[in-house]
Amino acid sequence: MRQRIRFGAQGRRVTAWQAALLCLAGSSALAQTRGTPPVTAHEFMVVAANPHAVEAGFEILDAGGSAVDAAIAVQAVLSMVEPQSSGIGGGAFLLHYDADAERTDKLSAYQGRERAPAAGHPGMFLDDSGAELPFPEIAWGGLSVGVPGVMRMLELAHADHGRLPWARLFEPAIELAQHGFEISPRLHFLLDRFEDAARARSFKAHYFDSDGRALPVGSVLVNEPYAQSLRAIAANGADEMYEGALAEAIVTAVTGNALSRGAMTLEDLRGYAAEKLEPLCSIYRQWTVCGPQLPSSGGVTTQQILGIAAQFELDPGDQAQVVHIIAEAGRLAFADRALYLGDPEFLDVPVAELLAPTYLRARAALIDPARAMPSVAAGLPERLAAWQYAPSPISELASTSHFSIVDSEGNAVSMTTSVQSTFGSQLMVGGFLLNNQLTDFSTLPVSGGRPLANAPDGGKRPLSSMSPTFVFDSQDRIALIVGSPGGTRIIGYVAQAIVGVLDLGLDVQQAVAAPHYLARFDVVELEERSGLEGLGAALEALGHSVAQRNLNSGLHAIAFDYSDAAAPRLLGGVDPRREGVALGR
Repeated sequence: MRQRIRFGAQGRRVTAWQAALLCLAGSSALAQTRGTPPVTAHEFMVVAANPHAVEAGFEILDAGGSAVDAAIAVQAVLSMVEPQSSGIGGGAFLLHYDADAERTDKLSAYQGRERAPAAGHPGMFLDDSGAELPFPEIAWGGLSVGVPGVMRMLELAHADHGRLPWARLFEPAIELAQHGFEISPRLHFLLDRFEDAARARSFKAHYFDSDGRALPVGSVLVNEPYAQSLRAIAANGADEMYEGALAEAIVTAVTGNALSRGAMTLEDLRGYAAEKLEPLCSIYRQWTVCGPQLPSSGGVTTQQILGIAAQFELDPGDQAQVVHIIAEAGRLAFADRALYLGDPEFLDVPVAELLAPTYLRARAALIDPARAMPSVAAGLPERLAAWQYAPSPISELASTSHFSIVDSEGNAVSMTTSVQSTFGSQLMVGGFLLNNQLTDFSTLPVSGGRPLANAPDGGKRPLSSMSPTFVFDSQDRIALIVGSPGGTRIIGYVAQAIVGVLDLGLDVQQAVAAPHYLARFDVVELEERSGLEGLGAALEALGHSVAQRNLNSGLHAIAFDYSDAAAPRLLGGVDPRREGVALGR
């Protein structure tokens, strides 16, 4: 039996339209769904941000496919139905758990982060006078398009862990592209808000009517060019995007558009390679938390927050105390992130030192449980007395997607994927959008005469906050798979969800639906219209600056229940702020 959750009671089918309307309705929808139980399954499960994508993943799992097989099907559909967030023209980070591997080899980290073209340089976002170019000139068009990595990454993961033929995995997306899907309220809402910014001709022609208005809710959107692209990728592999006709079309769009011209070449595409690495893991109380390696800051910074918080006992009955400790830990971790983190191929990042238990204890000692720190600076791990870089400003925007999958053999995927800001670069090639991921770089290459760790350069990968995460219990069993969109706030969303499940006794659905709180620098952000309004006064009494903000996460998680050793349960958690669904058997 398939079980669903779309912001309604368990077992009640709620349409994608209704889900998105609830998502846009504000605090009342959130409050109504925090008491909803998780979706349960025993065999397999997929949790993602759109019902069409989840159905595609379910179809592949039901046909005997692996978790990686399902991830490919989910991504292929998300490119079409959630183009504002991710797509095959973007990049991703994926963690994979191999149930059959030896204990030390079970978890792998796959990286498909975009790279700047080889012709990129530190001043690529500056005008002739050395001033920063206006955001539209950077973000829309070809200048900020990085060499896309998601398809090379998925192809690499499929070679290691695929069960079904590569071509089979694109069939659900091809069928949907041919027959069309109804535009949901969420997609219409975002298109409507984007009307004044929509400039690229092919983008406007596909998503807007002849008067320049966003296509209305319920419009059936057919995408035959995307179907053709997927057929070519299904037949020729990812080479089609990196060496074939699609590669040539990508270069033409990047270098020949009328908005801003980039410097990508066919050699940049041909030279791109995804990576398989060891995951980044550390201990949090009795659990082990694992995430991606740099250039994602998600693994380092999430684990720093948890490692600092681990020095305190968090009281589930004292909400102000919990928020105070997690917020202070976030401020300390983000100060380190700004100063030290960047592409490890371009600088020697002190990851081990930043996660060393002695260093985290020293950072935690700066936190006064009764008073907010008046200011926060980066720490000074061992061997960094001569660190030459200045802190980088936050530049990462919030359009991303996350999905979590477990297959019938116990293999699992946590994957976060993005085209960067809403609708990426606006450039469409073969029916899909190209990223503008290079806006994740710091626009200025230097500050106060010192270089920035996250400054652009040729072939460099921009820093990311994508945080696909696995949590393991003391018996090395998966306890939780989680991740989220949200720009640099991803890190806070993921850390809060982990704390909710591990420390506060929340089930996975309660944890992903809980009102958000986080801090990246000197302001504690509370989710507006979420029921946290009264907490602001208590935090201000501790000396915090507090702001109520729209914290639109998209947490999609799977928890594991081993209370019945003979029949462990999969528990799906769906963020009610989006239009996602959990589906399992």
